[in-house]
Amino acid sequence: METLITIAVIALLIALGTRLIHRLNAQHDERIAAHHFGEPFPAIRRPPGHSHPTPTEQAARRKVTGTWP
Repeated sequence: METLITIAVIALLIALGTRLIHRLNAQHDERIAAHHFGEPFPAIRRPPGHSHPTPTEQAARRKVTGTWP
C-alpha cells in the first residue's frame, strides 16, 4: 500500500512539474512576442542612396599609410 502511495505522489509531482515548465515556457513566449525586435539583418537592407560602393569608390577612399616601395 505504501508503494502505491509513493508511486502516486511521484506521478503527481512529475505532472505538476511538467505543468509548471509548460506555463513558464508559455509566459516566456508571450514576453518574446510582446517585445518588438529590429530587423533581423539590418545590414542587408540599406537606405536609398547608400548602396554598396563600387571598386573605384573603394580605391578612392583608401589612404596611403606608408612609404614602402
